[in-house]
Amino acid sequence: MNRRRLLQTASGILVFLGTGHLVLASFITSETLTNWVDNGVWAAVPLVGGFAEPSAARNALAFWAGLGSFAVPLAALGLLVWHLASRSIAIPAFVGWIIAIWCLAGALILVPSPFILGAAAGFLVVLAARPARVGSA
Repeated sequence: MNRRRLLQTASGILVFLGTGHLVLASFITSETLTNWVDNGVWAAVPLVGGFAEPSAARNALAFWAGLGSFAVPLAALGLLVWHLASRSIAIPAFVGWIIAIWCLAGALILVPSPFILGAAAGFLVVLAARPARVGSA
């Protein structure tokens, strides 16, 4: 597999995981999100004040599981990888290692989970960063 194809595959996985997580979290917490819109979004999840009230804990969970999670940056990273790959710009191997290690840790803690797909994407980035063998195209 050539480098561009490896990176595009990794990119697709990262975008899928990021957008999938955001859509799923929004679906699961839709009642809370609807309450935010009905009651006003400003300070729907206060930074201080604790979680003594169940609604405050639900608001915090909805925020950190959705918009406040790593879903948006993960999808953005996937789009960046796609953009750079389409221009034949190399992605450093350390980026792949960070993604792979983070996702492997997540896969160990949350079983079963799609974290293992993120680890695969990280390893694809690492593979694409390897120097080409002499005599190969």
